[in-house]
Amino acid sequence: MKKREDYLNWEEYFMAVAKLTAMRSKDPNTQVGACIVGTDNRILSVGYNGAPNGFDDDKFPWAREGNPLDTKYLYVCHAERNAILNFKGSRRDLENAVIYVDLFPCNECAKEIIQSGIKEVVYLSDKYADTEGTIASKRMLDECNVKYRKLEVKDDREISINLK
Repeated sequence: MKKREDYLNWEEYFMAVAKLTAMRSKDPNTQVGACIVGTDNRILSVGYNGAPNGFDDDKFPWAREGNPLDTKYLYVCHAERNAILNFKGSRRDLENAVIYVDLFPCNECAKEIIQSGIKEVVYLSDKYADTEGTIASKRMLDECNVKYRKLEVKDDREISINLK
């Protein structure tokens, strides 16, 4: 008997962890997850987009349109920021790490990725590529030598998890 051949490679595994983490998000429109991985393929931290600690999810303004103070955009903590803030180890462990995210980081998260020492962003979707925020994000990442690339998944791999 030989070994299984349909196992996840490391990158598929880390992105799957990011996608699974995104399932914790209570945002009714956009669920994003992030998984930070050290140079030794060890998961250092995860995060998802959501309300700040202590902000009651039932009172949180989840709207996408309307008065800015009544929408989620001024309040929500992005997955990348949460993954960085959730990390409890030494800052040296974040240096040269890779962050796996399902959505390309905004300009604010790019700043935090750069400041934390993470050196590569691997993403699935860049659906906001033409927005000023994403253009600024890429400018900063380029200038600060943080690589980014879309994860190429062979055969549109779908992963199913049964918790029964």
